[in-house]
Amino acid sequence: MPDVLDASPYDALLLLSFGGPEGPDDVVPFLENVTRGRGIPKERLKEVGRHYFLFGGVSPINDQNRALLDALRKDFAEHGLDLPVYWGNRNWAPYLTDTLREMVRDGRRRILVLATSAYASYSGCRQYRENLADALAALEAEGLELPKIDKLRHYFNHPGFVEPMVDGVVRSLAELPEEVREGAHLAFCTHSIPNSAADTSGPVEEHGDGGAYVRQHLDVARLIADAVRERTGVDHPWQLVYQSRSGAPHIPWLEPDICDHLEERHAAGVPAVVMAPIGFVSDHMEVLYDLDTEATAKAGELGLPVRRSATVGADPRFAAAVRDLVLERAGAERGQEVTPCALGTLGASHNLCPVGCCPARAPRPAAAGADSPYV
Repeated sequence: MPDVLDASPYDALLLLSFGGPEGPDDVVPFLENVTRGRGIPKERLKEVGRHYFLFGGVSPINDQNRALLDALRKDFAEHGLDLPVYWGNRNWAPYLTDTLREMVRDGRRRILVLATSAYASYSGCRQYRENLADALAALEAEGLELPKIDKLRHYFNHPGFVEPMVDGVVRSLAELPEEVREGAHLAFCTHSIPNSAADTSGPVEEHGDGGAYVRQHLDVARLIADAVRERTGVDHPWQLVYQSRSGAPHIPWLEPDICDHLEERHAAGVPAVVMAPIGFVSDHMEVLYDLDTEATAKAGELGLPVRRSATVGADPRFAAAVRDLVLERAGAERGQEVTPCALGTLGASHNLCPVGCCPARAPRPAAAGADSPYV
């Protein structure tokens, strides 16, 4: 490995995340940001935010992003990658527009973006790109020189994302009582989204039932289940399940829900379940509440032993994967031949989101894609 790794033409990395409240007084304003334009009354937002209040009004996502920032900076420094790392959020401080303004004033002109979402979907990719376009429009209105922004490809099947989750499932199986361990089933959990959003996820040629969103999750689930079988010698049955539905009841969303799945598995005589939240980068609120609180309570009612495996978080292997993705994209931008690192059957995702990829219901400008107004 050379003493200095080359990230040119990029001069900064932006960690772009969802954001979350940092105290009780932040909960409703945060939810107002998340639901802006939908006309949801404040009293309804207080009801929606009850799970935040159970945790003191603090979302764990911000501290987890701080830990990931530290891990990235540590990894880059130890490996001679001279690339400053910034952090901005879509819905809470530090806000994306403020962070981009800071980056511009620091002289950053070619920025790579790491979104804390590993899979293709409107809410997991294009909406981040729309937020980037909104932030660039705000800076343009202020008369600032706009940077060129690229987004790192989807990393759902990078070894540095998959391997920590394999370890987490193996640890969770080992924590189950010995008499139920071998018969345990694996429930690979991710965020439910409307069927219509799933069906149009990924490039146009991948649209269809479940789109890229479901296919990518299924590929990761198979990778983990196969690795667990190799590590333990046991072939644990598995299923992709969903959580955190928030839409109107009449709109079809991806199913089955994790709580319904636990009831069905218990009724079928399954002795135990490991819940593996493969759709989430860190143990944020939807993991702590929807799995650790609601789903675990449901399992308790059923008398079904469950364990919840860890997300990737700030695992050093994930930080190393980000470094690998940065160098891969930088090399491609310099015109070098690069070999993307990817496991499974789907191969590496595109570097540039094509036109028609994960479309919005109402068209909006989106940066860092083939249809970007900012080139």
